[in-house]
Amino acid sequence: MIGQVWRWLIDGANWQGSTGITHRLLEHLEYTGESVLIAAVIALPIGAVIGHSGRGKWILSAANAFRAIPSLGLLFVVAMWFVSRLTSDAAYLVPTIVVLVILAIPPLLAGAYSGVSEVDPAARDAAFGMGMTGPQVLARVELPCALPLIFSGLRSAALQVIATATIAAAISVGGLGRYLIDGLANSDYVQMAGGAILVAALALVVDGVLAALQRLLVPGGLRSARPSRHKRRAAVAEARSAPAA
Repeated sequence: MIGQVWRWLIDGANWQGSTGITHRLLEHLEYTGESVLIAAVIALPIGAVIGHSGRGKWILSAANAFRAIPSLGLLFVVAMWFVSRLTSDAAYLVPTIVVLVILAIPPLLAGAYSGVSEVDPAARDAAFGMGMTGPQVLARVELPCALPLIFSGLRSAALQVIATATIAAAISVGGLGRYLIDGLANSDYVQMAGGAILVAALALVVDGVLAALQRLLVPGGLRSARPSRHKRRAAVAEARSAPAA
């Protein structure tokens, strides 16, 4: 079985065409990228504002409640609602993106909220004492200190979306999930195993890329998810030296 799966993976014919691995991989990345980007645009500002102000924590509870909803059931419900209102491939693609965005929001929201809310109060007070406004404190002190947890939420969301995007094939959407769904329908277990390996490999590669990006963008003193207080205060000093907005 292992030898058959390996031969399936290295067979050049399986990498070509509209049903080849290359095309399915790009589709999977497209669904993942679009979903995580939309979720980040929605969740990160909201999480940061809640962490900064301490208001609206009920939004976190509401977002976490969506984690209890079965992904496949949610996908079919949303697809049935859209299929009678849209035509062409959009009737299936839009529900897929909507469901993946819903699943990606909670970890992104939690990461932004936790990162900002856990900033040392002394660092925050010192920033206000320097004459910074609330938005300046958020942008120059709290968000830089929150970057490790924000990236943690981003990586968690990306992995969850990559894994969940495989079920989109159940409603005739592309991606690597096609190998699992089509393989099951045709009793082609070699194809199913190959598809599962590709999904796992993609998740590892994406997580590695995000980890490298985190090391590149996050200052060395803040790479720990819970930076020490003197490191957080260092962010205040750095913000003070920055030109006024």
